[in-house]
Amino acid sequence: MKDGDILEVTATDLGFIRDIESWCKNTGNSLLEKEGAGEKYKAKILKGNKIIDEEITLPKRDIKLPSKKEKTMIIFDGDLDKDIASFIIATGAQTMGNKVHMFFTLWGLSILRKDRTENIKKDFMSKMFSMMLPKGSKKLKLSKMNFLGMGPKMIRNIMKKKGVKSLEDLIKKAIDMGVEITDCQMSMDIMGLKIEELIDGVKVGGVATMLEDNDNSNMNLFI
Repeated sequence: MKDGDILEVTATDLGFIRDIESWCKNTGNSLLEKEGAGEKYKAKILKGNKIIDEEITLPKRDIKLPSKKEKTMIIFDGDLDKDIASFIIATGAQTMGNKVHMFFTLWGLSILRKDRTENIKKDFMSKMFSMMLPKGSKKLKLSKMNFLGMGPKMIRNIMKKKGVKSLEDLIKKAIDMGVEITDCQMSMDIMGLKIEELIDGVKVGGVATMLEDNDNSNMNLFI
């Protein structure tokens, strides 16, 4: 779209009415109007702040974009529900023009493991640790109501019915959008994991990398 073009959006999500205003403020676009009732919510958005039609009157306000548009997330946990939330936040932030860094450490490493790998040479302790870790995102448990493995299957089924992307789709989407995903080298050594066992698109770094990203960010989440 060009500056001055108008986009009309229709959504079925009640939260859209509040979110679209925040999105416009954060991205430097102008919300012309919003309305909704029942199951349909509509908004008209002017790209940028350029008025090209005399009939359009924008509310008088100064749009001040954040001075820093970076977010850093440290993913320590290996629970399915928390990891889904992490990637929803990450892709949402990337959509709002942020550069997003996700730093995975300890139990969080399980999310990025391939479900199948060739035999990799390891010492005994490394083999033991890697065997105890879930092998990929499809093997993660819920933090609550796991029900001996039934809980994750139920929540995945509900997500599908509600049109929410699976964790696997969210991970792929995040990488495609440019979210920077880094695995902690020290944690990989402790857990006995090799770079060959991780999904494509993952980088390896350490605490210094995470701290530098944090210095450049205006938000840091530890999950």
